[in-house]
Order: sequence, then structure tokens, then C-alpha cells
Amino acid sequence: MPDSEYRDIRKLDLFAQMADGNFTSLMRGAYVQNFPAQIELITEGEPSDFLHIVISGSVDLFSTWNGRETSMATVRPISTFILAATIKDAPYLMSARTLEKSRIALIPSQDVRAIFDADGNFARAIVTELAQCYRSVIKAQKDLKLRTSLERLANYLLRQQRHAGGGAAFELDFEKRRLASVLGMTPENLSRAFKGLQPYGVTVTGTRITIDSQADLERFARPNPLIDDFST
Repeated sequence: MPDSEYRDIRKLDLFAQMADGNFTSLMRGAYVQNFPAQIELITEGEPSDFLHIVISGSVDLFSTWNGRETSMATVRPISTFILAATIKDAPYLMSARTLEKSRIALIPSQDVRAIFDADGNFARAIVTELAQCYRSVIKAQKDLKLRTSLERLANYLLRQQRHAGGGAAFELDFEKRRLASVLGMTPENLSRAFKGLQPYGVTVTGTRITIDSQADLERFARPNPLIDDFST
């Protein structure tokens, strides 16, 4: 593993406070691999043999049931997935595939569990990250269960706008079919939802979004940090 990537991983909150010797031991069995787009990295139901770290590119976490598929989350650099399965030594609850050419570090799960028992700072960092993941799941459930499809889309666009720098025009992160899956809609319902937001100043050209009336959209969406702020 190049020194630059080693240092980048070390800076992650998960590893930043652990003892140098323990971090060295943890990374001794790790390796980095390049993957092209649309490669399945893990499959739900399989044993969690590795903790994965996205160094570059992006990864789609998804699940399937009875012939249907839904996107659960997108993982971007530099961050880990799926930590809970690694710590519990349990099967993956989601599958993962690359959305683009990606560079992934893989750390053997048994090594993560061994250092968890040996390094108190690492253990606390894991508990903190799992707590953050739990809070994010609760917010996602509130978004899904308390809001209509039109309200979910409106608040998603406001979050994306902030992520893109706050300008009136910005690009969606991914294609509309996948956005529909993320928001719990069919592509047809998403198309209708975009049309439903036109009276609130939203125009769509391909993947480019323009919000002409910020106040009208915010008045309709009523964003709430207890649902929409995934950083806390």
C-alpha cells in the first residue's frame, strides 16, 4: 500500500486515536485492489471476511428480495463499509458494487476484532461510528415514513444543493433510476414527483437541477435537522 494511502486511512476518525503499534498490526494483513465499475464486492448473506475502505471512486450498497432491488446508500472516499457485520462476525445485510472505477482497501475482519479487544481508543471509535450509523438509519426511516414522495424528493434536492455548494443550479449525483430507488419510489413516481415540484420553482434538464424559488421550495419541504442532517 502506498504511504499516501496508508496516511489517509490513518487519518480516519475510526483509526486516528489508536496506538501506532496496533494500527501497524491491523494494516499488516490489509491490501488494496483496483476494481472497474459495476463489480460486486460483497453479497448479502455471505460471511463478513473484510472491512472495506473506499480510497477512490464510489460504491453502491444495495439489497434484493423477491426479484426486486433497492439502493440503500452510496459510500464515497475516504470511508468504510460495512463495519457492523465485521464487528459482529455476522453475514452482510447488504451487497456492494462499484459505481465507477474504484480503489478499495480490504482489512481482514478477524484482525479488526482482535485489535478492538486490545485497543480502547479503537473500540471507542468503533462504538462512535456505529452510533452515527444507527442515527443515520433512524433519520432515513423518518424520512421514508413521515414524508410523502414529493416531500422526500424536495428535501433530497435541498440536501444535494447544500452538498454542491448552495448554488441555484447543480447536478444530481447519479442517474434518476437509482435516485428513485434511494428515495423508495418507482422511476415513474419520481418523474411525477419532479413535475409536482415545478410550482415550487424546480426545473429539471437531464441530471441538472435548477431551483428558481428557494423560499417556495423550503416552505414546502420544511427541512428538519432531526431528519435531514446526517452529520449529527
